Amino acid sequence: MRSSAIRGYETASPWHKPSALTAPNSHLRTAGLDSGVSGARDLRRLRREAPMQPTMWFQFPLLLLLSSTAAMRADRLAQLRQETVDMFYHGYSNYMRHAFPEDELRPLSCAPLTRDRDDPSRFGLNDALGNYSLTLIDSLSTLAILAGGPRDGSYTGPQALRDFQRAIAEFVRYYGDGRSGPSATGIRATGFDLDSKVQVFETVIRGVGGLLSAHLFAIGELPIPGYRPRRRQHDDQVGDPLELDPIPWPDGFSYDGQLLRLALDLAQRLLPAFYTPTGIPYPRVNLRSGIPFYVNSPLHGDTGSGTTTGPAEITETCSAGAGSLTLEFTVLSRLTGDDRFEQAAKRAFWEVWRRRSEIGLIGNGIDAEHGVWIGPHAGIGAGMDSFFEYALKSHILLSGHEMPNASSSSSSSARSRRGRSSRRAAAGWLDPNSLHEPLPAEMHSSEAFLQAWHEAHASVKRHLYTDRSHYPYYSNSHRATGQPYTMWIDSLGAFYPGLLALAGEVEEAIEANLVYTALWTRYSALPERWSIRENNVEAGIGWWPGRPEFIESTYHIYRATRDPWYLHVGEMVLRDIRRRCFAPCGWAGLQDVRTGELQDRMESFFLGETTKYMYLLFDPDHPLNKLDAAYVFTTEGHPLVLPRRRHGYRQHHDNRGHDKEHHGKVGGGVRQVAVYRHDDSRFTKTCPAPPRTDGSLTGSATAARPQLFGASRFTDLYRTPNMNGPVEAFEAQDEASGAKVTRFRPSSNHSLFPWTLPPSMLPINGTCAAPATRILSAIEFPARDAAGALASRLGVSLAWHARAGPVVGGLDGLKLQLERRQSEAWGGPVWVVTHHHVIAFRRGGCSFVEKLNNIPSFPRGSRALQLVVVVDEESSSASEDGEGDDDDAGLDRPLLSTQQLTPNGGPRLHGIPMVLVRGRRGDYERLGDVIAAGMRRKYRIHSQGLLIANAVVM
Repeated sequence: MRSSAIRGYETASPWHKPSALTAPNSHLRTAGLDSGVSGARDLRRLRREAPMQPTMWFQFPLLLLLSSTAAMRADRLAQLRQETVDMFYHGYSNYMRHAFPEDELRPLSCAPLTRDRDDPSRFGLNDALGNYSLTLIDSLSTLAILAGGPRDGSYTGPQALRDFQRAIAEFVRYYGDGRSGPSATGIRATGFDLDSKVQVFETVIRGVGGLLSAHLFAIGELPIPGYRPRRRQHDDQVGDPLELDPIPWPDGFSYDGQLLRLALDLAQRLLPAFYTPTGIPYPRVNLRSGIPFYVNSPLHGDTGSGTTTGPAEITETCSAGAGSLTLEFTVLSRLTGDDRFEQAAKRAFWEVWRRRSEIGLIGNGIDAEHGVWIGPHAGIGAGMDSFFEYALKSHILLSGHEMPNASSSSSSSARSRRGRSSRRAAAGWLDPNSLHEPLPAEMHSSEAFLQAWHEAHASVKRHLYTDRSHYPYYSNSHRATGQPYTMWIDSLGAFYPGLLALAGEVEEAIEANLVYTALWTRYSALPERWSIRENNVEAGIGWWPGRPEFIESTYHIYRATRDPWYLHVGEMVLRDIRRRCFAPCGWAGLQDVRTGELQDRMESFFLGETTKYMYLLFDPDHPLNKLDAAYVFTTEGHPLVLPRRRHGYRQHHDNRGHDKEHHGKVGGGVRQVAVYRHDDSRFTKTCPAPPRTDGSLTGSATAARPQLFGASRFTDLYRTPNMNGPVEAFEAQDEASGAKVTRFRPSSNHSLFPWTLPPSMLPINGTCAAPATRILSAIEFPARDAAGALASRLGVSLAWHARAGPVVGGLDGLKLQLERRQSEAWGGPVWVVTHHHVIAFRRGGCSFVEKLNNIPSFPRGSRALQLVVVVDEESSSASEDGEGDDDDAGLDRPLLSTQQLTPNGGPRLHGIPMVLVRGRRGDYERLGDVIAAGMRRKYRIHSQGLLIANAVVM
C-alpha cells in the first residue's frame, strides 16, 4: 500500500487532515536505554570502589549494549503509531464520506452497506446492522483514545479530540438528544425508534457499549490529556443523573449527557427480550415493536399480543450472547440509577453458569425459554468466548464498588425520583426482573464473578487444554465428558491468551498465543477456522473479516510482559493488513486468507477494536495504559469504568461466606438459584510468577522459548516459504514465449516467527525442545461366528451415551483366556467391585439398569470394576423391560436408555460398560469360577492422535 494513495483519499474529507506517514523523531525513552544510563552510573561507582581487571572493562559495557538493543526504538514506535492512525483515518474518513449515516461501508465499491430487509434470515448481516450508524458509534472510543496519544502527527491529540466531539454532535443531530421534547427527534430518527430486528448481544456490545464509553470520555471519567470538562460530581443529591451541566464544545455544541440518554433509550428497547421464564434473554428483538414473534414470552400473558407468521422464531441463543451483557448494563445502571439492566444482565449470566455440566463446562447453544443446552459442543471459541471474558472483567469492574440494592430508588433524591417517574409514564415502563425474585446479594459481588472465572478456567485447563502428541491447544470437546469433539481452532478463540494475561496466567497465555501467532505468520491473517487434522484452513471457512482478537491478546500479553517480541508481532499484523486489505475507500476483509480474495465490507469492529488495540500496543505511555482505576475493555473493545460515586444506589453489606440456596418463583414455579462461596481454598488471589528470561541477553524471553518451533511445527508453518525473507534466483521457461527467464523464490521457510522479528532477538545458541511424535492408531475387531464356547460368543460394540460419552457395549473377535483359581479373600460388595475387573450376573429378576444401579459406588482404579457381563442361558426368560434381543446367533447389546445411578440415587459419574452374552446351561456357574479374563495382547485405542481413555478392551 502506498502512503500517497492514503493521503489522496483522505485529503478531500472534512473529517481528516493529511500528514506525513513518518512521524518526527522523538527522544529515546525505551526501557533498555534507560537501564543503560543507570548501568553507566553504577559502572563509575564500581570504578571508584573496586578496580577491575582491564579485560572486564570491555565486557560489561558490551553486556549493557546487548540488553538495550532488543527494545524497540522510540522513533520506530512513533512511526508504527502514525501508520496505525493513518490506517484508522483511511477507513473512518471514507465511511463518513461514502456511507454515513448508514451502518457500514463497502470499501471496494465506495458505497454504504445496510440491512437486507428483503431477506430477514441473513443473520450475519442483519443481527448487527440496526440502521443507526453503527460504524460511527463503534469508532467514537477509538477517536477518544487517539485524542489522548502523543502528537506524532496532525491526526492525534487536539485534531482527534475535535473529530471526536464533531462525531458526537453529528450523531445527536441525526438521532436527537434522548430527551422527551422536540429535541429528541433528529434528522434520521427519534432516538432508536427504528423498525430493525437486531440481535440483543450485538446491539448491547456495539451500540450501548459504544455510547457509554464515549460518554465516559466526554465527561472526563476516562482520560484525554488536556481535556478538562467542567462537570458536577456524581452524587445522589444533585438530581436527575441524566441531566448533566452543559460542557461547551467547539462549533456551538454543548454536551450535557446526550449519549447517556440515548444509551438508555436503546437499552430499554432491548428489555422485552429478557421476558423469558429462565431469565436468559431471547436472541433478537425489534427496536420498535419488541418481541411479538416470540409467542410464548410471559410479556404477552393472555393478551394474545404475540403473533407470528411463517416458521416459529428461533429461541436458541448462546452462552456468550446471554452471559456477556454485565459490563455494559452494569455501567448503564450505575450511571442512570436504573437497576433494571444490571439485575437482568447478572441474572442471565448466573442462569447460564448454573447450567454448566458436572465437569464445569458450559455449552454453546442454549434455549432461552427452557434453559436446556442445544448440542454437546463446549470450547473457548465462537458462542462461548466472551462468557469467560465477562466473568473475569465483571470482577474487575465491580472491585471496590458498593453493591446495588433492589429498592435503589428509595435512596435517591426527590428530583431524581421524579425524573424516573416521568420516564416510566412516557416509555411504557418494562421490568423483566418482576418475573423473578431479586438476586441474592452474593451474586452481585465482585468475588462471585472471580470465583466463577476461577472455576471456569480450571475446567477449561482440565478438559479442553490438550497437549498430547502435539503442541498445546484448546480443543472443542463434549460438554458432559470432556472428550474431544471436533478437530479445529477458530479465530475467535484468539482472545483467550489475552484474557489469561489479564488474569495473571502469563505463562499459559504466552504458550497459547504462539499458536495464533504461527497461524497468522503462515496465512498473513487468521482464518476463521483451521483444521488440526488437515493442517490447513477448514474448507469453505477461510475468511478474516478484520477481527481484533489476535491483536487484542498481543496487546494484553505485551502489557503483562513488556517483551518486545510482541511489538514485532503487532508490526507484522500492521504490515500484513496494509499489504492485503487496502481498498480505495477503506479496509476490506479477506474472503479467503489463502487466495487474498477481498470482501466488499468493512466491519465496524475493525475501526472500533483492531486499530485501537494496535495503537495502544505501540503507545506504552498512553494515559489509558497508565490509568490507576478498575477499568475494562468490553468484548467490543470499548473502555468502561464505574465512577467512584454512584447514582441511586445504597450501600449493601457484602455477606461473604454464605453457602445456602435461594429459592425464588419463576413463571409460577419454584426453582433454586445457586449461591457461590467466595472463600474456596482451591483458588487464591495471587497471580503466578511471570516467566523467567532466558539469560541470553536478547531481551525477549518469548523468542528464546524452547517450544517456539513446536508451534511452528504444529501449524505446519515450518514448511511454508517465507515470502518476506531472502530470495534466490532460478531459471524458468516463460509460458508465452518459451524463452528462459530469471525468476525469484523464497530461499527459506518460516522456522521462526513473526516474520518481522529481527535476528538479533534470537539467542545465538538457542535450541528447541524435541517435538512430540503424533501417533495415529486404528484398531479393528473382525466378527467371528464360532459357535459353542463362551469365549467365542463375546462381541464388540460402542454405545454413545449423552452424559457419559463412548463406552464399551460389547466385545467381538477377541480370544479370552479363562483361568480357574480358588479365591480365598472375600469381602463385602464394595470390596468385590474394587478388586475385580469383571462381574457376572445371570439374566432375569430385574432390568439391566437396575442391575447396574445396585452396584455400589466405587473409586475408579486399575484394580476396580471394568465390565459387567450378563449371562443369558438357554432357559432364561424373554427380554427385560422391553429391551429386545438379537437373533439367536448374535450378541445382545443392552440399550441403557436412562442414566446410571448409584444405590443412593445419585448419578454415577463414570458409567459401567455392560455386555449381554447368550450361553449354554451352566455357563454362568463356569464363569463364576473364573478369577480373571484377559488377553494375550494389550491394546491402547487412539483416535486422531488422542488416547480414548474410557474405551476398555478386555
